[in-house]
Amino acid sequence: MIGVIGTLDPHQNERERQLLEEIREQGNTPKAASLFQDLILSHYRAYGRDLPWRRTTDPYHILVSEIMLQQTQVERVAVRYSEFLERFPDFESLARAPQSEVLLAWQGMGYNRRAISLQKTARLVVDEYSGNLPADVETLATLPGIGQATAAAICAYAFNMAVVYIETNIRRTFIHFFFQDQKGVRDDEILPLVEQTLYQENPREWYSALMDYGTVLKKRTANPNRRSASYTRQSRFEGSDRQVRGKILALVLEEGAVTEEEVAARVPEDAGRVKRILGDLEKEGFIAESEGTYSCR
Repeated sequence: MIGVIGTLDPHQNERERQLLEEIREQGNTPKAASLFQDLILSHYRAYGRDLPWRRTTDPYHILVSEIMLQQTQVERVAVRYSEFLERFPDFESLARAPQSEVLLAWQGMGYNRRAISLQKTARLVVDEYSGNLPADVETLATLPGIGQATAAAICAYAFNMAVVYIETNIRRTFIHFFFQDQKGVRDDEILPLVEQTLYQENPREWYSALMDYGTVLKKRTANPNRRSASYTRQSRFEGSDRQVRGKILALVLEEGAVTEEEVAARVPEDAGRVKRILGDLEKEGFIAESEGTYSCR
């Protein structure tokens, strides 16, 4: 079950306001860093979410959660995460599973490329790293679907390493506290502050705390990330190619094998669009075509 961040009581709100003023008055100083740590950690210890991937330090479990959390809401991940681990409890089982089974287990998560990348990474870990996920940001970042930010998150949560990284909620929190009146805030301006304020005693707890505070800010203030130089609005999902791709892939997984005509009849979209998307899914390795019939690999 997901623990919900509670509404702050009036005394806690007032304390936060006072600390916020002090932090902004102090600017970029050790005193400000200490105050910031105190505020973020005290909020987390009182109101932090109880999420299933926070109850483990198993590197495989952390990897699965971090890949799932890329561009997907926490509430949806919390359900699929446990189901996925029941089906594929370790690197070996995921690495050796048919791709179609992995994609079936991933249904409802969206961005199905992540499932394929996750399986490719599992195979590399089994075949090249003796089943042990490397505890190194640079090595992890070379694995399929990971990249620098996810690699750092894995190192923080699985290995409690004092790494420095930025993601959406972390960015939101730092802009709110340290760049109140500034627009076009660049990540290279934020990163030194992330490093200076890092709670070295327990990076795992610290990044969980930052993430939860960023989630709170999104709900109770104008989104500070709009003042980030990297801010972009997410494209509309309804009616998008991404939505149609998901419908077509789900149909192929459900039926096992379908013709283009059957897809066009079951997915109410323009026939030309269906044909194009089927071709894209084939090129990207999601499905295979043989004599006019499409099936999962």
